[in-house]
Amino acid sequence: MTETMGRRERKKAATRQALADAALQLFLEHGFDAVSIRDIAEAADVSTTTLFKHFPSKEALLFDMDADLERDLVAAVRDRAPGTPLVQALREHMLRASAFKSEYGEQLATFQRLVTATPALVEYYRRMWMRHERALAEAIAADSGAPADDPRCAALAHLALEARSLAATATDRAAAVDAAFDLLERGWEATRP
Repeated sequence: MTETMGRRERKKAATRQALADAALQLFLEHGFDAVSIRDIAEAADVSTTTLFKHFPSKEALLFDMDADLERDLVAAVRDRAPGTPLVQALREHMLRASAFKSEYGEQLATFQRLVTATPALVEYYRRMWMRHERALAEAIAADSGAPADDPRCAALAHLALEARSLAATATDRAAAVDAAFDLLERGWEATRP
């Protein structure tokens, strides 16, 4: 039975990847708005019903790493090295995420141009990224011994996530992340020029 489940899961993962790959290729060739769900399903040789079993929307086809992003954010808090301050761990995580993106060069630049040229994708990405705010706030609260609904934990999570959004549009991503986290660590008055 385990072997059958393994095969089934591999098939699901392969279908999901085929859909994401087909969508990206079609979006890059024709533009996001010119490609339909049916076009993507046909390119991946599946039905539209199957597509919607894997992705809730057309936008989701481009951003299929949502669960991994949240897991990594929470791990930045929970699994940080002993003695590492919480805000420093979040800063380092955001800096690594920004550096990781730059390793993909032109491929990433092409993807980012597609996203930034499509208002629906810009909005979807922002909503998707900020969905992790609650999980991050809960991890911060658990780490600090604060109540799960502590507004300071929620504020820190929100502002840390916004730092990455700020970096995404900055010329110097690392400088943008550092500026945001300097402000979080020391406050406005200590960071004013």
